[in-house]
Amino acid sequence: MNSRTEFVNPRKVNKVVLAREQYEGDGAIVRRSIGSSELKFLDPFLFLDEFSVSAPGGFPDHPHRGFETVTYMLEGAMTHEDFVGHKGTIKAGDLQWMTAGRGIVHSEMPAGAGLQHGLQLWVNLAAKDKMIEPKYQEIQGKDIPKVEKDGVKVTVIAGEALGIKSAVYTRTPTMYLDFRLEAESVLHQAIPETWNAFVYVLEGEASFGAPNSPVVSAHHTLLLSNGDGLSVWNNSLNSKPCRFLLIGGQPLNEPVVQHGPFVMNSRDQIIQAFQDYELGRNGFERAPAWHSHMVEDGQI
Repeated sequence: MNSRTEFVNPRKVNKVVLAREQYEGDGAIVRRSIGSSELKFLDPFLFLDEFSVSAPGGFPDHPHRGFETVTYMLEGAMTHEDFVGHKGTIKAGDLQWMTAGRGIVHSEMPAGAGLQHGLQLWVNLAAKDKMIEPKYQEIQGKDIPKVEKDGVKVTVIAGEALGIKSAVYTRTPTMYLDFRLEAESVLHQAIPETWNAFVYVLEGEASFGAPNSPVVSAHHTLLLSNGDGLSVWNNSLNSKPCRFLLIGGQPLNEPVVQHGPFVMNSRDQIIQAFQDYELGRNGFERAPAWHSHMVEDGQI
């Protein structure tokens, strides 16, 4: 096993936060890491939720403005529907990168029976982009680049790893990598030095930043120091792989004012967002008359 660190300024772990279970939406259980009381915000990231939900629960009709939501399914499937007529289902391994921009009202509900399990990341938008038109990027799992080498497998959702690049466009420059590190394997992954970055462990355990650092297990978020890359060692005695997300982004360095589903740069803009939503204007013209099919059919 190669234990050599590949970076001039390797990143270390500054803080470890356990994502504890809480209820969200209609009967959904989420483990919130970023956006929790212990890690309120990591510019440009607003939230990371690992969600588990079964019908009839879910995330019924709700609005957004001023940021992007990134939904990545791990198990099951979720159906998305919005007030401009877009509707689709993302299944295990699929990705939806939604730019809410000036306004979206949508629902996200289980597509079938059983447990639906996934991740949703909120990425802030720069002030100049907050009122752009909504946009979607939806990619099936088979079309997301994957590569495996020397006991390391990565799904490249955004950014680049092991020489493979994602085609996803990130308006706020972002990397989103899903790694699986086999026992006795090591990873050296470059990260732009000026970006903020964190790790979220999904399964197993590993040492991050140094080969002799304490192992970190599932549902923990690791806030990383500055540096040009991260090294990870799977020295686990149980010989099991470790699956984790490595997410990084270029800080916006702008004021953040958030109230519920709206994220803007000032309190006045938040008040304006609520007024626009309630009065059906400035991007929310369709909001007053729209309900998802599940609401109209009386299913929720």
